[in-house]
Amino acid sequence: MPAHFNPYLLGALVAGCGLLMALERLGLPTTLKLPIKGDIKRESRFLAQYGQFVCTILVAVLVMQLDPHPLARRQIAVTVAGTFIATMVSTLIKRLLGRVRPGRPEAGHFLGPSLRHDNQRESFPSNHTSAAVGLSVGLAMMYPQAAVTFWVLALSCATLRYLLDAHWPSDILGGIAVGYGVANGTIYLAARLWPR
Repeated sequence: MPAHFNPYLLGALVAGCGLLMALERLGLPTTLKLPIKGDIKRESRFLAQYGQFVCTILVAVLVMQLDPHPLARRQIAVTVAGTFIATMVSTLIKRLLGRVRPGRPEAGHFLGPSLRHDNQRESFPSNHTSAAVGLSVGLAMMYPQAAVTFWVLALSCATLRYLLDAHWPSDILGGIAVGYGVANGTIYLAARLWPR
């Protein structure tokens, strides 16, 4: 695994996710239902898109324009791949589990597998969070001097998914775990298949 991968962190995320899920199932009030409106809502939706398709492609284009080193092109390709694979893994888990989002009928219940897209039953794990963390793992590896900024963006995206009542807290931790694990796995696999 990459030098910056921490298996204990991944284990703690998975354990925390399980604990939160158990507390949510017991009825612990975990949603906020904040009345976020106006510019605050629009700005927060913008930040919640960090790691999504258009953002990831835009980041890749900027890296290719600003960092002409051939290694940077290879690293950004691996980062984009890791981000998209994290999104696919999250989507697969969502479709298999069918967890209902907060504020919907049967909120928090797992309805089981479904092949068709149904946004209300695609809560676990947070796809936005998986993608944001996946993108930050790769960018932080490429540009360690900006790692704090990348992680603040990823954690802002994750927090906003919760504050906007799109996810349960366990969905967020699950998304962080998927994004962190998949991105690091992608980096590791790429290094093994295409050594420098």
